[in-house]
Amino acid sequence: MGRAAEDNSRRWERAAELRAAREQGQASPEDEELTAAEEEKQRKIREMDASRRADYLVREAMARGEFDDLKYAGKPIPNLGNGYDPDWWLKGLIEREHLTGLGPEALLLRTEDAELDGRLDQQVAERQVREILEDFNARVVNARRQLQGGPPVITKTRDLEYEVERWRERRAVRAEAEAEESPEPEPKRRWWRRMWDVTE
Repeated sequence: MGRAAEDNSRRWERAAELRAAREQGQASPEDEELTAAEEEKQRKIREMDASRRADYLVREAMARGEFDDLKYAGKPIPNLGNGYDPDWWLKGLIEREHLTGLGPEALLLRTEDAELDGRLDQQVAERQVREILEDFNARVVNARRQLQGGPPVITKTRDLEYEVERWRERRAVRAEAEAEESPEPEPKRRWWRRMWDVTE
């Protein structure tokens, strides 16, 4: 390192010391020196070409510790080795924000088909079950037309009568299981019998 570079480095170190002293509230007779050194530093940074200026600013930020607690520090960057995916940012957003209901209709219908029995079991009236099944079948038929493109729809429509019968059977099994689990309530004793027991 040349003499000019050493002098410049010393001035910048001194400017950093004086700036730290000022930030801590310590009055210093060298405030004019600090201001002059700060102005000199800013002038030199402006005169640097873009690559040297960027390198200098990054090194200064590292010295201040601004890169110490980065999320992936010392860890591999996820999905770095995978091939290029033009929708990488969209997939990342969906994963980070836990968004649901987004995607091609064929995939959404496949997911809904897998969860449909559970959704039907939550209904209390046969009319509600029929409405859900009719809506599901209409969306499957509409998606098969492929008006918006996307992967092929392999989800099948549901037979209304068969699914309603299955819903009734599952409901009856659940009712039996609940009846077996719940103990028989004790018969209520009449008030005069309770009084008779207390007086005896």
